[in-house]
Amino acid sequence: MNIFYNPEGVGDVLFVQLTTERPTALTAERKNHVTLIKNEETGTVVAFNLFDASSYFTVSAVGQVELTEELGEQIQQVLKKNDIDLELELDFTPKFVVGYVTEKEKHPNADKLNICQVEVGEETLQIVCGAPNVEAGQKVVVAKVGAVMPSGMIIRDAELRGVASSGMICSAKELDLQDAPDAKGILVLEDDRKVGEAFKA
Repeated sequence: MNIFYNPEGVGDVLFVQLTTERPTALTAERKNHVTLIKNEETGTVVAFNLFDASSYFTVSAVGQVELTEELGEQIQQVLKKNDIDLELELDFTPKFVVGYVTEKEKHPNADKLNICQVEVGEETLQIVCGAPNVEAGQKVVVAKVGAVMPSGMIIRDAELRGVASSGMICSAKELDLQDAPDAKGILVLEDDRKVGEAFKA
């Protein structure tokens, strides 16, 4: 679940994205202060907009809003107050984590891409990566599916030249880190970082 708020740019509206899927067609249904946005084909709610958000709680962040247990509970209560029968699935796990590249092989259909197997704690992700410096044995920063990059791009499950990819191995520039080099290449971490832990610069 991703939450966005920009009162200066778009007014007192909280935008809540529930999934990273991209339906081909959407429908909108307004109920009191909430507009539900649904996948037209399946009828499932993929996002909703909460109008007059500041009348329910205070949001100090601008842009992406960090999901906390308190905010998640407040949003759930607001839905009930607006007669919306929707149980939120709240995920508080970090979306930017330390990963360990266990395998790297050339992409069969693209010279500049590699298929990497990356441990991120309790799971291993397959990530297609185009960085020239990626190698097996590295500790790296992984943006998991659902992560919102500093550029505003949302990480989704994808298929690159016919190969599934779940997540992104990040460069310092993509993470908007200070003194990030202009040269292409992923950020390689020191070996003392713990695989699966939240990445902190």
